Amino acid sequence: MSQNTVSVIDLFSIGIGPSSSHTVGPMRAANAFIERLGAQPSRVRVELRGSLAATGVGHGTDRAVLLGLVGWTPLTTSSDVAPRPGEAIPATGTIEGPDASVDYEVVFDPEPVPEHPNCLIFDAWDAEGNQIAERVEYFSVGGGFILDREGIEEKESESGITTTFDTPVIPFEFHSGAELMRLCSENGMTVAEIMRANEEALHGWDAVRDHLDAVWNVMQECVSHGLKSEGTLPGGLNVTRRAPRLYRLLTAEYEASTSRGLDAMEWVNLYALAVNEENAAHGQVVTAPTNGAAGIIPAVMHYCRDFTDDFTDERAREFLLTAAAIGVIIKTNASISGAEVGCQGEVGSASSMAAAGMCAILGGTPQQVENAAEIALEHNLGLTCDPVGGLVQVPCIERNAIGGVKAINAARLAKLGDGTNIVTLDDVVETMAATGRDMMTKYKETSMGGLAVQLGLPVNLTEC
Repeated sequence: MSQNTVSVIDLFSIGIGPSSSHTVGPMRAANAFIERLGAQPSRVRVELRGSLAATGVGHGTDRAVLLGLVGWTPLTTSSDVAPRPGEAIPATGTIEGPDASVDYEVVFDPEPVPEHPNCLIFDAWDAEGNQIAERVEYFSVGGGFILDREGIEEKESESGITTTFDTPVIPFEFHSGAELMRLCSENGMTVAEIMRANEEALHGWDAVRDHLDAVWNVMQECVSHGLKSEGTLPGGLNVTRRAPRLYRLLTAEYEASTSRGLDAMEWVNLYALAVNEENAAHGQVVTAPTNGAAGIIPAVMHYCRDFTDDFTDERAREFLLTAAAIGVIIKTNASISGAEVGCQGEVGSASSMAAAGMCAILGGTPQQVENAAEIALEHNLGLTCDPVGGLVQVPCIERNAIGGVKAINAARLAKLGDGTNIVTLDDVVETMAATGRDMMTKYKETSMGGLAVQLGLPVNLTEC
């Protein structure tokens, strides 16, 4: 017997910037295509469709796919691997990697396929010129998740944008906030305890614990690296990294002050900026639940570490398990993809997950945790995805700082209440899905609307 679920290991994965849907997902699709062939091809043609084409160069989609064809993975790739981030990549050529050397052709076609805005189509030939694969399709559906043609056709939710995975039976199956609250009440368990029991059934606790600890460690390393990395971000917008300078200013001010009040929000801003500047530089980040929103959960966790009491490794795991439970609900009933529902699905989801995690470690009841998640997501409804120049930089980096502060505010507001609320998390998730369906394509990671055109800058800028 099996059922469909999404694991915390799926939601929090370690990879590279700048985009989970436009970088990590396409690289995984290329990995999956080669694995499917069972042999290394001599030549590959890959067609990037829809949003992957519209903003693919700025997101490094072509680089990610080509590196994935020759053996690189999101976990093993760094910004030092050639071709480097920002380098112009010819439409045809040869790519070399740890596993092979492949002749390639990359085609950008902004016309989306009907099923999904992020589609990759692969063709392959052997050394004798015989075609060994024809029009094999993969879909990058957000958060680094991918589906093949069979998988995309099996999606059955009303929204048409959920992703499911076939897995062993879990003890506490839930698909909504209401079901999760019922399980917590009936079993006298917290949200994190419900999620832990499910994860133990899926992977065993040792593997889950090790993964959560690795995730928290990478988040801290990402912040640390971002605080000391100077320079200009790749892509052509000439965005200067701000985290190092802000860190120097805050460190000097903090050492001279005994205040730990609103000054703490400055540090939340700093932590989020550090992570998302690393992401924009194609560095190693945790997809949480996407790369475009990768700074929010680490920023809130760093706030809890530095400005609350007794933030141990066990607390960090409780935070991540609670956040993941909310992520499961959002992903199951709506989306975490900017290309599907706009940035409400990325920053909104991350802010909601972070609010829930923080409320939990502050001692919030399951009902208060659900309320925190609802408050944070509710106030991101309708948020569009309009990256300037097709890059995950403006307004994305600052948007993570705002999302982090909003999550903290939501957690504290919910903790002050009794857990009752007129609008439920399920109401907001359903509204987010409906808003995403109604949202015009130009506001969903295509860089064809909003700030992306207001500034009059072209899409797919490349660094000179």
